[in-house]
Amino acid sequence: MPTDVSASALSEAGLSRERLGEHTIVAISGELDIATTPSLRERLNAALRDTGPHVVIDLSGVTFCDASGLALLVGARRRTQPRGVTLVLAGPRPQLNRLLRVTGLSRVFTVHPTVTAARLGRPGIRSAAA
Repeated sequence: MPTDVSASALSEAGLSRERLGEHTIVAISGELDIATTPSLRERLNAALRDTGPHVVIDLSGVTFCDASGLALLVGARRRTQPRGVTLVLAGPRPQLNRLLRVTGLSRVFTVHPTVTAARLGRPGIRSAAA
């Protein structure tokens, strides 16, 4: 008889936080889907409570993202904006980059090719709302 394995056991998402001067780098890895976003949202909220004036969300380790993952990113932006914190995305893989474009979120977020480019303020895909 097959064993019932929960969806959260099948997919994982990781989060790490590092402070580099005025920049807080939040690296997300793994799958951003309906199974992982509830626990990841709690960890992301905690990571965003005490930041410098600039937050870079490093997406280079994200292997999959669905609508709940996109909602997680939008929520992060909504939580940091009232505090005057600049939040940008960095390093999305081609699938996620395409998803950001197709959904119009590439006009909401500034997206940089790498964390280094984001920290140095090198041109990314600039937000229309900026």
